[in-house]
Amino acid sequence: MLAATVPAQPQHIVWIAGDEEYRSEEALPVLARIAEAKHGFRCTVLHAINPAAGEIDPGYQRNIPGLEALRSADLMVIFTRFRDLPDEQMRHIVEYVEAGKPVIGIRTATHAFHLRSSQTFAHWSWNSKDWDGGFGRQVLGETWIRHHGKHGEQGTRARIAPGAEGHPVLRGIRDGEIWGPADVYAVRLPLPEGCRTLLLGEVTDGMTPDAPRAAGAVNDPMMPVAWTRTYKGGRVFTLTMGSAQDFENAGLRRLLINAVYWALGREEEIRADFDVAPLSPYKGTPFGFGKHIRGRKP
Repeated sequence: MLAATVPAQPQHIVWIAGDEEYRSEEALPVLARIAEAKHGFRCTVLHAINPAAGEIDPGYQRNIPGLEALRSADLMVIFTRFRDLPDEQMRHIVEYVEAGKPVIGIRTATHAFHLRSSQTFAHWSWNSKDWDGGFGRQVLGETWIRHHGKHGEQGTRARIAPGAEGHPVLRGIRDGEIWGPADVYAVRLPLPEGCRTLLLGEVTDGMTPDAPRAAGAVNDPMMPVAWTRTYKGGRVFTLTMGSAQDFENAGLRRLLINAVYWALGREEEIRADFDVAPLSPYKGTPFGFGKHIRGRKP
């Protein structure tokens, strides 16, 4: 087998956080530090900022400064929810995606945008009728449908989809080792043509890693929670798990780091023993609205 070609310069990943519920402002910096310190990538993390205080405020939907960093990005990782960005910011995301460059979407990225203040990019909204499902459906493979199971009462255990066992994104990951308290999202089955399901979400009857599989129709069939596809030639990886608490799980961190390599076309470099430990002890804030830590600046 030929050795993978390692870029002469570190590849640039732009991580975009901005959701009100699942604490992307905590999870993405942890993942970015792992990617930079332990895997040699150059990382830029962007946040929703309330301009009045200059603080990270995921409830402020109209401002993610610094998106011009996408001009030099090799990969965009997006974890936003219902953002209503001004045209001058949204344009950077649109130009990046339409150039056919790789994208990783996490959890609420299926409903990343709800563009009400301007019609310029309104068709990118999660509920677009002109471009069915907007960015979520057209680029990532699905938009917001509903919670699957009981939100806040049932968690998600990831099961390897039949036939996906050898996929490089799953290298080093055991069936069932990934669990998180955030519930499964519903998707329309089958996923759009070109999507390859890697993980299925087993609804657990409880909010602990040892919780049993929930009985009944909620797991028949199980919903895809991780899949791959392409958009205009760019590789796309979508994960509908991913609260800050979910990323306490080493298997889920491994999945994301593996996905970074895969999205960049470097799957031959993925190792089952990748170091995916946080640089410092990490415990995510429980998900919920209005629970972000105040007073933080990027």
